[in-house]
Amino acid sequence: MHAERFFNGWLMMAVVYLVVGVGFGVYMGASGDHSLYTVHSHIGLLGWTSMGLMGLLYRAVPEAARTRPAAWHFWLYQIAVPVMLVAVACVRSGVSKAGPIAGISSVAILVSVLFFAWAMAAARKGAPSRPVE
Repeated sequence: MHAERFFNGWLMMAVVYLVVGVGFGVYMGASGDHSLYTVHSHIGLLGWTSMGLMGLLYRAVPEAARTRPAAWHFWLYQIAVPVMLVAVACVRSGVSKAGPIAGISSVAILVSVLFFAWAMAAARKGAPSRPVE
């Protein structure tokens, strides 16, 4: 993936999560039902804040964006975050069977963040970690 398109992908997804998070917050406020406040918090933190910061860091260190771990980071994160958000919403709504899905997707997010750390470390060392074609 081209580096410019790559970090723009992170930034655009951050904006999507900003809109979803603010919309969800408005819904909670208007309805008076704040039972899913943890989901709202995770939308803001894992979506808007983390994706925005990761996009900016990839922009600041474009060599990191050109690595295979960066691509793995992007796709795993984009899959795991919405799965985790839905699973946590289910758990908070009383569907306890969604607990393992929340746990597995949380671990997938951690693995994704480790790919991010790997990409950044590889770029800092100047040793490319198998560039993405």
